[in-house]
Amino acid sequence: MTDRPVLQPTATHPITIEPTGKHVTVRVNGELIADTQDAVTLQESTYPPVQYIPQGDVVAERLVPSDTETYCPYKGEASYYHVVTEAGDTVDDAIWTYREPYPAVARIAGHVAFYPDKADVTIA
Repeated sequence: MTDRPVLQPTATHPITIEPTGKHVTVRVNGELIADTQDAVTLQESTYPPVQYIPQGDVVAERLVPSDTETYCPYKGEASYYHVVTEAGDTVDDAIWTYREPYPAVARIAGHVAFYPDKADVTIA
């Protein structure tokens, strides 16, 4: 049992999830790591929108599970991945995912997101 709060989106802290409707690619150190037509855009309150990409559209062999975990009272427990490029460069904790997101954001299950300072996300 956890004593962590579980918060619901509200008018003062809205969260929306909509299909991006465009081609999304992600590069880490210039290497293509994700390519999808099926991303969803999560907009939380006043934070910048985040592209959540189906994990199946990410180059799995470039991902290494991280021990890092964080918690969001609106989305749940997040786990992380490092990205290891073909050149052997490791970008620590470049990706996060909510494996079992809270019901209000259930649509991001099976999706991952990339930190914008560690990856180049392009929407075209």
